[in-house]
Amino acid sequence: MARAGLDKETVIRKAAELANEIGYDKITLKLLAEHLNVQPPSLYNHIKGIEELQKEIMLFGWRQMDQAMTDAAVCVSGYGALEAVCRAFYQYATENPGVFNAMLWYNKFENEETQNATKEMFSVIYKAFTMLNISKENSEHLIRTYRGFLEGFALLVNNRAFGNPVSIEESFEISLRVMIAGTKALEGEK
Repeated sequence: MARAGLDKETVIRKAAELANEIGYDKITLKLLAEHLNVQPPSLYNHIKGIEELQKEIMLFGWRQMDQAMTDAAVCVSGYGALEAVCRAFYQYATENPGVFNAMLWYNKFENEETQNATKEMFSVIYKAFTMLNISKENSEHLIRTYRGFLEGFALLVNNRAFGNPVSIEESFEISLRVMIAGTKALEGEK
């Protein structure tokens, strides 16, 4: 029986919830349909199949993270803005592990839409670099460095890979301070 009011956004949001609960790789159209109280064929009114669903979960995550990072940068300037943006990235990634996992595979869906979603999100960090007068050349390298740090740290946290009882949050904050200090040193700042 079809559920009244079911639309693509509802389907994607429920899929994102499921990704966070059970894991991105465990979502099937049958399982999603069960959670939406519809028959699996009803989903095809909103998505073309599992690959499109996976792409939509990824885009949903990039857009939400972009908004979280943008919100974090409001009314903050300098290196404080860069720190706030990094914390927002980390928080979103660790609070939404299934969606974050989907976000990591965007190259699988590489097209203009996925490229724009990632460009928009990382433009927040580029803007912070620009406000700090970091050279374009260094910005290109630093964006990869920050991305590697943030994605890698969040992946390790999400997969419970840190076995040491030392506070993970404290480790993140120390690591972030090291990243900021390294950025300042690269630009010749003290």
